[in-house]
Amino acid sequence: MEQILVATLQCIGVMIGLTFLGFGIGIGILGSKVAESVGRNPETKSDIVHAVMTVLIILAIFLLLLFAFVFLLLFYNPLTV
Repeated sequence: MEQILVATLQCIGVMIGLTFLGFGIGIGILGSKVAESVGRNPETKSDIVHAVMTVLIILAIFLLLLFAFVFLLLFYNPLTV
């Protein structure tokens, strides 16, 4: 029983760590491409910012879904039932 809980917590830690690593790398690449495209064509800044904000909102929603899944694993672990 304790081994299952330890393995679950370890997997949750790895899952959250890799998610934030990918999230940070992705946002960094996205920011560099936004700066590059605005530098090339400054007139389209508002369009680019709106598109980037839409992408960031979708990523934040996926992050909230990950936290919901983590809390599901923490408080209702189907492996321990």
